[in-house]
Amino acid sequence: MNSWYLVVLIFLPVVGALVLAAMSGAPEKTVKLIALVFSLAELAVVVALWMSYRAATTDAASQLDVPFRETFSVTWIPYFGINFSLGVDGISLTMIALIAVLMPIVLGASWEEKLPAGRTIGGYFALLLVLQGAMVGVFAATNVFVFYVMFEVMLIPMYFLVGAFGGVRRAYAATKFFLYSLLGGLLMLASVIGLYVASGQVLGQGTFDWVTLQSIAAQIPESTQMWIFAGFAIAFAIKAPLVPLHTWLPDAGTEAPVGAGTLLVGVLDKVGTFGFLRICLPLLPAASSKLAWLIILLAVIGILYGAIVAAGQTDLKRFVTFTSIAHFGFIALGVFAFTTQSIAGAALYMVNHGIATGLLFLIVGMLTARGGSKLVGDYGGVWKVAPILGGFFLVAALATIAMPGTNSFISEFLVLIGTFSRHPAWAVLATIGIVLAAVYMLWIFQRTMTGPVRGAAVVGGRGPEDRLADGTEGGAVGGTGEHGDVAPALTPLPVGAAAVGGQPHAAGAAAHAEPGGHGARTKVKALFGDLNAREITVLTPLVLLVILLGVYPQPVLDVINPTAERTMVDAGYTDPVPAIDAPLGGGQ
Repeated sequence: MNSWYLVVLIFLPVVGALVLAAMSGAPEKTVKLIALVFSLAELAVVVALWMSYRAATTDAASQLDVPFRETFSVTWIPYFGINFSLGVDGISLTMIALIAVLMPIVLGASWEEKLPAGRTIGGYFALLLVLQGAMVGVFAATNVFVFYVMFEVMLIPMYFLVGAFGGVRRAYAATKFFLYSLLGGLLMLASVIGLYVASGQVLGQGTFDWVTLQSIAAQIPESTQMWIFAGFAIAFAIKAPLVPLHTWLPDAGTEAPVGAGTLLVGVLDKVGTFGFLRICLPLLPAASSKLAWLIILLAVIGILYGAIVAAGQTDLKRFVTFTSIAHFGFIALGVFAFTTQSIAGAALYMVNHGIATGLLFLIVGMLTARGGSKLVGDYGGVWKVAPILGGFFLVAALATIAMPGTNSFISEFLVLIGTFSRHPAWAVLATIGIVLAAVYMLWIFQRTMTGPVRGAAVVGGRGPEDRLADGTEGGAVGGTGEHGDVAPALTPLPVGAAAVGGQPHAAGAAAHAEPGGHGARTKVKALFGDLNAREITVLTPLVLLVILLGVYPQPVLDVINPTAERTMVDAGYTDPVPAIDAPLGGGQ
């Protein structure tokens, strides 16, 4: 009997998008509320799906016996034996849950988004909903051809979200994103066809069905697997992204509007590492084992490279994208370390990274909305004028560096301890990335949040309601008062004209500065503005998840672990047995 949960989860957001498209003349508030209602309905269905899945998998053995639950299958293209087949395992279920949690938060964070001229909030929210449906389809597909189709469809709304609703360089960023995605998609299509042909040589008739392909995976020659693996691996490495195929992400993430960028770094990129788990390891086990060293090498390079480059960034949104590149290295390392702990840690890391980095990206968006600048040098002492924003930023920073007690810690710990049991040298090198993460994250926090109030964006910040709708940004220069506070801003300057410690340059500036600097700081605080009730409401669920999954991740691990164990079995691996030291004196 078909389960309709996944069908509803794919098409409910699409219906919502169509409804929004038909409301072109409706008030903006009504359009926003309709989009939010559809996203909350999607979340309610996911909660029901989670409960149904857990009821059907009361013990680990029941999850190991059946690869997918809540399945749905109908004939789609009978000539090639293609069915529209859906299902979830523990890993895909957690990713679908992550999407459902993030979407209402993203819509709430984008409630007052100032879009480029000629763009409507209805069009923006409609594309976000279409993207949600496509992402669910990728994680739910149990037919390789359906997986490929959803993988390609998912890229279309993101292309328009970046290209039509992004920043000043949106056309360049969207084109680069499209070209990289096109290359990956073409290589994946070749591998999908190759897998169909290879299965036909074994079965006498080709198939795209995941379960059937997994059952014959060991019979596909290793040389054939290597070629098929290459196409999938490049496509997934682009999407992950792994170094050196990562260069599209900093541009797309920087130019994307905040809501779309949050989904880009929080969910969309996880499709790459998920593809390794869903396609490469179980369906191409010989090639995955043979080429694991290459993926591990690229992963460790990405950890170190992403951390080092992040530390040198001057653009806040670009900084977040490079931190993501470093974290994706940990996820890929865990997948190809081939231990149950590392794979479970990688799957949990995908969820926790989406929460922590989503929180960080949203806070950066709220910060830059107030200051009108994305440049690090245009901020300083923000905590003094916006203490609530500074507090949320601190939580996001601690989660990003995997501080014990935050959700990222257990993920990183599982990946490293699982990797060390099979590849100790790689685990040690990856551990250096933890130290570098603390350096770049605390450094950026110190530069923007602490110290005296300074910088063009803070002193001349306009507040989120004053952002220019045409996509231009502005700041103002201010001076430092005698007690380390700031004098009032006087003259608007273009963004990037940081005024850290600068003196007011307009004639008669001294007449406007208040003695002692305290009154000046009060004026700056009122101008810059702290988080409002809506923004606090939007961010609070993510903070609670950071803490809850940091203290008690077991409910999510209970769902992930059996699938991680089954993936190990499908890949032909068993966990390494710990070496036991012989007794002193050479006893046996």
